[in-house]
Amino acid sequence: MELKRFENNPILSPNPDNAWENFAATNPGAWYDEKEGKVYLLYRAAGDDFEHVIRLGLAVSEDGYNFTRVSDEPAFSVSEDGWDAGCVEDPRIVKMGDWYYVTYAARIFPPGQYWANNNQFLIPGDIPQEAPYAVRTAATISGLAMTKDFKKWIRCGRITSPVTDDRDVALFPRKIGDKFYMIHRPGNALRPEDMLDKHCIKLACSDDLLDWKESQALIKPHFDWEGGKVGANCPPIETPYGWLLLFHGVTREDQYYRLGAVLLDINNPRIITHRTPGYIFEPREWYEIEGPYNGVCFPCGSIVKDNKLFVYYGGGDKYIGLATCEMSEILDYLKSNPWTAGV
Repeated sequence: MELKRFENNPILSPNPDNAWENFAATNPGAWYDEKEGKVYLLYRAAGDDFEHVIRLGLAVSEDGYNFTRVSDEPAFSVSEDGWDAGCVEDPRIVKMGDWYYVTYAARIFPPGQYWANNNQFLIPGDIPQEAPYAVRTAATISGLAMTKDFKKWIRCGRITSPVTDDRDVALFPRKIGDKFYMIHRPGNALRPEDMLDKHCIKLACSDDLLDWKESQALIKPHFDWEGGKVGANCPPIETPYGWLLLFHGVTREDQYYRLGAVLLDINNPRIITHRTPGYIFEPREWYEIEGPYNGVCFPCGSIVKDNKLFVYYGGGDKYIGLATCEMSEILDYLKSNPWTAGV
């Protein structure tokens, strides 16, 4: 089973008329507002500046395929001098009540042109050894923002540990029992014990959206296509058979980002009930294999519209593509692959 590319991909490309997005428009979060009949894409945007400051743009569609940018200005930008002053990127959107809750990855300094600098980030040369871990290393810290209209925002603050490089954060769209749940993917950390599940997908629960505890490994690399690293993509989607979660695996050989899926128990999301043994999507087209980061298909948002799954993904860290399938197809495929091996 494989997702099918939209024939008119990419659906969004860098906009040469806007300096803040003339280099990249990619990695979009998505939400379908059934009352309005509109699909919102909140996407990662960057210009061709040396610092490579990353902001979020907004586009909207009535059919889920054809999108129009809402403004010539960013919908959400970096703070002036805060912990997310360097970049805000890779948004994931859920809605509870009247509010959208957007998780995003951030750095205190802009990343610079990482594709040309071997992932060496722009850290000022006078930063002392006594400075906090995230300042000394330009580590990724994930944050939470709230909005009702993608115009006025409440910048809630940091949602992950300040001493761990942590990204791929997404909330579940409702409480389960009396707890909030969050998926995330830690990398390097200040404390060795925090790297025990490095590059694995973890699940945390909480009574408050800024205070996360009880984090445990949820998905570890298992199949060859998952390589040495897995990470979560879109917020989980509630289905009659459990929570549908898309994730990526990165192979050691070609470093390509390929997509798989799991079903999590509807009442206890720490339990994987079904898992795709093979990938369901991989980079093949020019807009996926030619970019600042070659060989990347990276969705941050998916929606269900007319019983069809729409997966909006970043291609090559530069473009936005769309892949689809019938919900019945992916659920039937998952149901034919029960999982009993734990994480």
